[in-house]
Amino acid sequence: MNRFESISERALELAGSMGDNVRQALPKAGHLLEAGAKLGVLKTGARVAGKFARRNPALVAAAVVGAGVLWFAARQRAKRAEQGNSEREPIEGNARRVDARRGNGAKRTRTPRAGGRASRASAERSADT
Repeated sequence: MNRFESISERALELAGSMGDNVRQALPKAGHLLEAGAKLGVLKTGARVAGKFARRNPALVAAAVVGAGVLWFAARQRAKRAEQGNSEREPIEGNARRVDARRGNGAKRTRTPRAGGRASRASAERSADT
């Protein structure tokens, strides 16, 4: 009987150590619960998005086109920044001032226009008399 007791005690010790090892190796129940909740939210979100896409295909297409335009604009801006043509950098160059002159050197004098408001009013007055 001594042998049977020692075998059963040894088996209990092995089972206990295996249980401890398994308990330490497996993640805690809270982590499993969190993972399950995340998967549930993901599944529900995918289902809602699928229904929305089926009912409103034009809105989904517009959103895809908008995202593509934004991506393209960001890519173009990054290329310009990489080349050094940023919008905020000044354009390098030179300029010189050119004075406006008349060909014969005479100054222009102001003359009243022939079809101005004053000439119309005087023409109407003369037509009335």
